[in-house]
Amino acid sequence: MKRLALVITLFSTLILCSQTIKGNVKDALGNIAFADIIVKDNSGKIVTGTTSDDNGIFSVEVSKGNYKVLVSFMGYKNWEKDITIVENLDLGTIMLVEDAEKLEEVIIKSKKRVIQQKVDRLVFNVEKSIVAEGGNGTDILKVAPRVRMQNGVLEILGKGASRLLINGRLSPLTGEELTAFLETLNASEIKEIEVITNPPAKYEAAGQGGLINIILKKSKLNSWSNTSRLVYNQNKFNFTTFQNSFNYNKNKLSLITSVSATKGKLHNDENLQVFYPVNFWDIDIDYEDKKDNYSGRFQLDYEASEKVNLGFQYLGSLSQPGGFGSVTSHIFNPDNELESVIKNEGENKVTRYNHALNFHSEVKLDTLGRAISIDADYFQYNSDDDRDFITELFNNKGESLGITSGGLSMTDQNIENFSSRIDVTYPIQKVQFAFGAKASMTTIESNIQFFNTISGSPVLDTNRSNDFMYEENNIAAYVSGNTNVSDKLQIKLGLRVESTNTLGVSLQTNESNSNSFTKLFPTAYISYNKNENNSFNLSYGRRINRPRFSDLNPFKIFINDNSFSEGNPFLKPAFTDSFEFSHSYKRNLNSSLFFSVTNNGFGVIFTSDPGVENQIVTRDNYITHYRYGISENYSFSPLSWWQNQSSVSVIGYYSKFEKNIAADPRNGAEFRVSSNNTFSLSENSKLVMNSWYSSAYSGGLFSLGEMFDMSLGFQHTFKRSNLKLSVFANDIFKTSGVNNLTSVVNGVKQVYAQNYSTRNLAVSLSYNFGNKKLKIKDRTFGNDEERRRSN
Repeated sequence: MKRLALVITLFSTLILCSQTIKGNVKDALGNIAFADIIVKDNSGKIVTGTTSDDNGIFSVEVSKGNYKVLVSFMGYKNWEKDITIVENLDLGTIMLVEDAEKLEEVIIKSKKRVIQQKVDRLVFNVEKSIVAEGGNGTDILKVAPRVRMQNGVLEILGKGASRLLINGRLSPLTGEELTAFLETLNASEIKEIEVITNPPAKYEAAGQGGLINIILKKSKLNSWSNTSRLVYNQNKFNFTTFQNSFNYNKNKLSLITSVSATKGKLHNDENLQVFYPVNFWDIDIDYEDKKDNYSGRFQLDYEASEKVNLGFQYLGSLSQPGGFGSVTSHIFNPDNELESVIKNEGENKVTRYNHALNFHSEVKLDTLGRAISIDADYFQYNSDDDRDFITELFNNKGESLGITSGGLSMTDQNIENFSSRIDVTYPIQKVQFAFGAKASMTTIESNIQFFNTISGSPVLDTNRSNDFMYEENNIAAYVSGNTNVSDKLQIKLGLRVESTNTLGVSLQTNESNSNSFTKLFPTAYISYNKNENNSFNLSYGRRINRPRFSDLNPFKIFINDNSFSEGNPFLKPAFTDSFEFSHSYKRNLNSSLFFSVTNNGFGVIFTSDPGVENQIVTRDNYITHYRYGISENYSFSPLSWWQNQSSVSVIGYYSKFEKNIAADPRNGAEFRVSSNNTFSLSENSKLVMNSWYSSAYSGGLFSLGEMFDMSLGFQHTFKRSNLKLSVFANDIFKTSGVNNLTSVVNGVKQVYAQNYSTRNLAVSLSYNFGNKKLKIKDRTFGNDEERRRSN
C-alpha cells in the first residue's frame, strides 16, 4: 500500500507540474506534417518528442525548467531554440527553410518507406519508389497499392469505381478523358498517391469507391522552369502528343501556364455475342478513334500580404474524338449455319469544349493554423455529336440484299455550373477542428434530332427526336475534428450534410421528374500505433453515388436498327456504407480487411427482346451490393539494384436484386496478384518489368473473364543535356482487355469483349531547362464534382 501511495503521489505531482509546449510547423507553402519535434534538457538528454499532425500542429508536455527544442524535417534546415518553462508556452509559427545540400542528400540516400499507413489513407511514396519512375500518371496508378486502372475505369480494389483528386481537389474527368489526362502527366512531377478508402467529411461525399489523390511535387521559390515533352505512341494506328509547361514564382507572384496537343488515332476493337432462343448473333465493332485534343491552363496567384493570398485559374480544352466505325452482325441459325449479315457503317463527327474559371482566396487568421479558404467557380461544357450511318443486308453468300436503313443523328448538349465554397480550419488546444460549406447550381439543355436518310433526303423522325432539360441544386456543410488522445492513439470524426433538389423535363414526351432529399454522411477513424513496427487503423464512412448527367438523359442513341442505348431520368442516387480495418508491419507490409454495402445501386443493363431480336442498353436502380475481402501489399529490395513491390487481394461479391429485371444475381470471388520490378542497370539507366493477373469472377449482373498484363520499359537520363528518353512496351501479350463480360437478361445471354489498344509501344523524350528551384502551388476547381459528371 505504501508503494502504491508513493506511485500515486509521484504521478499526481508530475501531472500538476507539467506544462505544455505547442507550435505550428510550416514552410513557404504551408503546413508541414510529420515533422520531428525533440525536447532536450541542459545535458543534451532527450526528455520527450513528437511529430506534427496533418496541419503542422504539435504539442508536448514537460515539467518546469530549461530546455532546447529541435524541429527537423527531411530536406530542411533544423530549427532550434533555447526555452525556459514556467508556464504553458506557445512557440507560434515555426518556419523551416529548405536546405539545398540536404535536399540533394535526400534524393540520393533517403530510404523513406514506399508505402505508409495514415489514420484515414494509404500513402504510396512515388518519389521514393524506383518502380514508378519513367512513365506517366497511368503507369503509376497501375503499380499503386489497391488501385486498378483498366479500360478508362479507376477503382480501389474491393470498393468499386473511385474518384480522382489532384492535390486534394476533385477532378472532373472520367473514362477516356481521364486516361488522356493521366497519360500527359509526367511521373517525375508526382510526389505521392493517397488511396483514401473512407474519405474525410471535408471532401464531397460523391463516389462509392473512395478517393485517389495524386499529390504533385513542390519546387522552390524565386525561380522559373520550363518542361517540354514529346510522346509517340504506336498501336494499330498511332498518335503524337506535345506538351509544354512554364512556371514562374518570384516574391509575391506565382504563374503557371501549360499547353498540350495530341494528334492521331487509336484502334478500338469490340465484340458482342447474343444468344437468342432461335438464333445466334456475332457482332464485331471496329472503330478508328481520333485523338485530336487541345488543352491549356493559366493560373495566377498573388500574395497580397503575409496572411492573404488571392488567385485566378482558367482551364480549357477542345477535343474532336469522332472517327469511322463499322458494326458487322453475323446471324446464325440453331445449327450454327450462317443465315445473313447486317453491316452498319457510319462516321462520327464530334466536337467538345469546356471552359472553367476559378477565383480563390486564402486568409490566415493567426499563427496557430487557423485559416479561411474561399472558392467561386464557373464551368461550361458543350458537346456536338453527329453520326451519319447506313445499314446494308447481305445473304449467307455475301450478296447484297439492299440498304435497309440510313440515318443522321445530331445530338447537342450544353451544361453550365455555378458553385462557391468556404473551408475553415480552426484548431483549439488539442483538437483540430475544420468546417465548411458549398453551394452548387447546374443547368443542362440537351436535344437530339434524328433524320431518316434512306430516301436520299433527310426526313425528321419525331419518334427518335427529343429535348431534355435538367436542373440540379446542391447545398452541403461539414464539420470535422481530430485529436491525439495519447502518443499512440488518434481519433478523427466528421459529419457532412448534403441537400439536393433536381428537376428533369422531357419536352417531347411532356414528362417531368423531380427529386429532393437531405442526407447525412458521417466518418470516423481510430489509429493506434502500438510500437515502431505495428500500427492499426479502423475507419467507417458513408458515400453517395449520383448518376452522371448522361445517364439521366432519356435519349435513344441508335448504333444500328437493332441496337440502341438510352438513359433513365428516374434514376436515384446510390448510398454506400464502408468499413475497413488495416495493419501496418514495419511499414513494409500493409494488410487490410474491408466490407461495404451499397443500397439502391444503379447500373447498366444489357437486355434484349427475343421477339424482335434487338439489343438495348438501359440504366436502372435495381441492386443491393456487398463487397468484402482482404488485401496485402509488400515492398522490399532483394538486392541493392532491384526493387520490388507486390500485392495480393481476394475480393468477394454478393448481390441482391431489389427489382425484377428478368435476371438472377451472379456472386463470386476475385483473386488478383501483381508484381512490379525495377532494375538499376547504371546510375542513369533503368529497366522496368510490371505484371498483374486477375482471375475470372462474378459480381452483380455480370461475370468477367481472367486478364493478364506484362509490360516492359527502359529509361535513360542524359544528365549533361537534361534529356530523358523512355521506351515502354505495354501489354505485350495483348491479354489485359475486358473479355467474357457475360450477363443473362430475359433469357438472352450476351457476352462482350473490348480491347482499346492496350498493346502499344510508347517512346517519350523530355527536356527541362531553367532554374528548377520553383515552388508550384497547384489548385483545382471548387465545382469539380459537377464537371466530372458532365463528361
